[in-house]
Amino acid sequence: MRTVSTLLAGDHFVRNDLLAASLSKLEGVTFDFREVTLPWPLTPYGRVAEVDEASDAEDQLIAALPGVEVAVTQMGPFTERVLEAAPDLRFLVCCRGGPVNVNVPAATKRGVIVSSTPGRNAVAAAEHAVALMLGALRKLPQLQRTLEQEQWRSDLYAYDECGSELDGATVGLIGYGAIGRRVARVMLAFGAKVLVVDPAIDPSSAPGGTEVVELDELLRRSDVVSLHARLTEQTRGLIGVKQLALMPRGGVLVNTARGGLLDYEATVDALESGQLGAAAFDVFPAEPVPAGSRLLTAPNVVMTPHLAGATRQTAQRAGSIAAEAVAAYLAGRDPIGLVS
Repeated sequence: MRTVSTLLAGDHFVRNDLLAASLSKLEGVTFDFREVTLPWPLTPYGRVAEVDEASDAEDQLIAALPGVEVAVTQMGPFTERVLEAAPDLRFLVCCRGGPVNVNVPAATKRGVIVSSTPGRNAVAAAEHAVALMLGALRKLPQLQRTLEQEQWRSDLYAYDECGSELDGATVGLIGYGAIGRRVARVMLAFGAKVLVVDPAIDPSSAPGGTEVVELDELLRRSDVVSLHARLTEQTRGLIGVKQLALMPRGGVLVNTARGGLLDYEATVDALESGQLGAAAFDVFPAEPVPAGSRLLTAPNVVMTPHLAGATRQTAQRAGSIAAEAVAAYLAGRDPIGLVS
């Protein structure tokens, strides 16, 4: 039976015990585990050397990696410096949708195969997007505040004060990956009409009861717009002043994808003018949201601190997908989420 020296560089969400439990289920192999526990999310991630969204732990990884063939991490900073100190590393699994904390060209140059765990948080993120959408449509934070202030505001039943339903609404989804597809199914179940923008989809073959349109048309027709696109150089700043002006007055905007997709200053302007009736955010241009941000006093906003993927099932699923990737690597097959 083969023994594989493996580094588990988990954290306080995707924990090492979850990773070890998933890997230990693989048949025909035993693992010699080394463990490093990274501080996220108790300590925020950030940029480390040339990689993004990582825990500042290069020295810890460098000390643990000699002799290691396989490494599994979520927030480990696999920079060029770290990879230089890991001559025996051959396979690296990043337990995220994309390995932003890995210098992939440097890994490839050194013969290290890199994979990710796509879809690990799709259920959680989709459910959270729907929750934010409903919270914005039904003005739930404002209603809760009235009770916290010991008010019983039955006047909020007035026509001009009450919220809106998803049934019969048009919901536009910008991005139709694993998360967007799940949101679409829920929207259809609610009785909404679903429009989709995604360059990877052929407009002539609209999936699952949805309609594929161009971005401007989606914005003009949608009562609710929800962002689910990846942040790339092409999508950065995708929604700004011009795009917000295309939306029907009083529409709702939801962003659970990445802060860089959206011009937040323009969004606050649209909320204050009434062009947007409400908005909901789990991601922001700067995280944490800085003190004094206009977002903190903007009207009709629902916000959560980048926790859309935070469920126990997401962490467990990350371990399971990582184990599948390791099994594929050991069998000489391309693993799921292969990056390089």
